[in-house]
Amino acid sequence: MSIYEEVEIEDLDYDPHTQIYTYPCPCGDKFTISLEALYDGEDIATCPSCTLRIEIIYDEENLPPLRKDDDDDGDDDEEDGDEGKEEVNEEGERGETKEEEIDVDLPTVGMKSLAVR
Repeated sequence: MSIYEEVEIEDLDYDPHTQIYTYPCPCGDKFTISLEALYDGEDIATCPSCTLRIEIIYDEENLPPLRKDDDDDGDDDEEDGDEGKEEVNEEGERGETKEEEIDVDLPTVGMKSLAVR
């Protein structure tokens, strides 16, 4: 496939939260490429709405640092994925949810433990 345009990385918009670079496409959508893809040596940004592609001109040493997602670090300190997540309570206040298991004698239901938030 052919390249629509060569674009310097400085001309792209960067979102540090998502680690995605974007550039306006003539179709009205945006070309996108991830920081991780750039570190992997990929230099072609695609548009999700059309077939156009652009080539990104960049030096890897000038890229922002790659932040790894917390889920990808391989560290399984938490037993349950919901533990320690921030949640909004009925009053609209933010706080951490904590799950703990308690033993409850519920012979009519046949359960021995119940997770309480």
